[in-house]
Amino acid sequence: MKGKIVSRHSDYEQKTEELLRPIAEEYGVEIYDVEYVREGADYYLRAYIDKQDGVNIGDCENVSRALSDALDAADFIPDAYILEVSSPGLGRKLTKDKHLDRSIGDEVDIRFYKPPDGFKTKDISGVLDGYDPEHITVNVDGETISFDRKAIAQIRLAFDF
Repeated sequence: MKGKIVSRHSDYEQKTEELLRPIAEEYGVEIYDVEYVREGADYYLRAYIDKQDGVNIGDCENVSRALSDALDAADFIPDAYILEVSSPGLGRKLTKDKHLDRSIGDEVDIRFYKPPDGFKTKDISGVLDGYDPEHITVNVDGETISFDRKAIAQIRLAFDF
């Protein structure tokens, strides 16, 4: 059952991204990510958009209206859901290889499912040096360390206030 939910969600995300491509191009933004998730009793369809100088509320409103109309016309999601269109934010999740590509050389925060060997915590910060399909390489306090991608729960860009 769980496998069907994951593939159904992925299917919704993929179809939404296809609808979003021409809209994003029209409004001069790029698609950062699309996710369909259940939180509590509600489903959320989230589209994250970005552009060189950052998105503003007008960008989000324009894309949201156009995407909402396109989703209503396509009508492929049978569940009630809440549509959200926003910037990925400062501490953006790095969920895809294209996100990692853009973030090489940046400070990242990594959360593991369990502390990696040699560490006492599940949370580690460092500079993203690189990646491949199986590993993420990070410079932690001057030491370059490679971590198994399967052990990583989440990677985000680090940000300081």
